Amino acid sequence: MDYVALEQKLRYYQENRHLIPDILTQKYEAAFRVEYSHNSTAIEGNTLSLMEAKLILEDAISPDGKTLREIYEIVNHNKAFCYASNCVAEGKALDKSIVKDIHAILMENILIGGIYRNVNVYITGARHKPPPPDEAFRQLELFYADMDANHRKMNPIEYAAWTHAEFVKIHPFADGNGRTSRLMMNYQLTKAGYLPISIPVKRRLQYYDTLEAYACEGNLSSFTALIGELEEARLDMYITSIEQAL
Repeated sequence: MDYVALEQKLRYYQENRHLIPDILTQKYEAAFRVEYSHNSTAIEGNTLSLMEAKLILEDAISPDGKTLREIYEIVNHNKAFCYASNCVAEGKALDKSIVKDIHAILMENILIGGIYRNVNVYITGARHKPPPPDEAFRQLELFYADMDANHRKMNPIEYAAWTHAEFVKIHPFADGNGRTSRLMMNYQLTKAGYLPISIPVKRRLQYYDTLEAYACEGNLSSFTALIGELEEARLDMYITSIEQAL
């Protein structure tokens, strides 16, 4: 991944995004929110289609034959993304309080969120085994302590990747760790001026493999490259609209 070229695209987008008509920007953002909520919940097993997610979020229509939990997962994810976006807009750095709030919003009407687990958890099919509760809490405190240092020594794409991969490796909550960590990843990206990204459900296996590479071998490069690729694709979409405007 050519991160210098990616940063050049970011600067071009930031300097010229005012050329994109507001109505088009609004359409892009609305489409992303639906796509992101669909993909992030589908990765965890939610069976709602992209169109059903759109009906829920944009038209307030509940599709037939779906469980309340699946509907709440979509609605809650969108609310959590909006909450995180507002925190970034207010200039807040990601911290444990915001992370707990994100998780609590994700779990509304499903289970009590924002509380660390007191039981062992297992990730089906994964080589990595999350630590027991006491060790998970210790690792989580180290994670938060390391955030400032890693922010200084990593580029924004690497930092977003590390935030996600390290948090989900610890797996501090009984449920919702994946959705929480993907929101944390996008928090770091948008805080650095980048666009939020959505990991397509069709690339779930690749996504899991890159996280396994980090959890088991400490290899962050493949996951960082995946994030960089998806970020570049989003920037390219906006850059195309800028060039059309010119």
